[in-house]
Amino acid sequence: MEKDIIVQVTRLSHRYASDWALRDVNFELPNRGVYGLLGSNGAGKSTLMNILCGVIKQTEGQVLIHGIDVLKSPILAKECIGFLPQKPPLYGELTVEEYLHHAADIRNVADKKIKEAIDEVLELCAISHFRKRLIKNLSGGYQQRVGIAQAIIHKPEIVVLDEPTNGLDPGQILDVRRLIKKIAEERIVLLSTHILREVHAICEQILMIERGRVVFSGTINDFDHYLAPTTIYLSFVCPPSFGELERLEGVNRLEQLGEGKFRVFFSDAKEVMEHVVECSAKYRWRLSEMRMERGSLDDVFAELSHKSQS
Repeated sequence: MEKDIIVQVTRLSHRYASDWALRDVNFELPNRGVYGLLGSNGAGKSTLMNILCGVIKQTEGQVLIHGIDVLKSPILAKECIGFLPQKPPLYGELTVEEYLHHAADIRNVADKKIKEAIDEVLELCAISHFRKRLIKNLSGGYQQRVGIAQAIIHKPEIVVLDEPTNGLDPGQILDVRRLIKKIAEERIVLLSTHILREVHAICEQILMIERGRVVFSGTINDFDHYLAPTTIYLSFVCPPSFGELERLEGVNRLEQLGEGKFRVFFSDAKEVMEHVVECSAKYRWRLSEMRMERGSLDDVFAELSHKSQS
């Protein structure tokens, strides 16, 4: 394996009873950066994360972490991996420091290095002032930071984060995003998320799974191609009839959203927008809002999944 490849997944498949959750998955992750792991519910993301982290054993294929086979040498491989599941594995009755000491101990951090490791992650995650606080008394955002701290306390090569901002308020989300970017300066972060804003705010590369197969692997710029504006939202104070709008040049299809609001599916966005402005002024429709609407992640999932099956 090439030196700059930290994670190598080859022909990975996994089956639950008669159903395949993953089928012939192949990808490589080089050193450093944030990789977004995307997919709709039931696409196979959780199964993939659990196999990467050695939680379950795959039915077929191979996973190498820094050249170590996860199936053949799980303990050695896990020394290279940090994992934060969607529900952080926290013990509320422990202080932050006690919990991180426990996390370091089970990650085989040498006894003489545990204090240094704890101090380092407390500072990195900006929770040093809470080291003596019981975890149950922390806010959701700070609990999430403690969860991230336990995932990196042994300085792993790859950190897997499952929906790390789920349930946080906007301020907490920004804090966690900044922390993830900082962590990714020295290692790979594989981030599972359903939130499109998260993808654009954090991820540099995208790996998307649908129906157990990889349907996209590339940069965020490449992925944005599938998120190009697909419709135009219109709102009028004195709306035209459905037929009047539908007959405009460039309109492929029209949806009536109620109360003078419409969604236009177009063949030429510029043409449609020019005609709407012109007709609104001419017929006094009093156009109050007109904006392009980007595709949603669900739209992308559907499109890429369809292509992969073609």
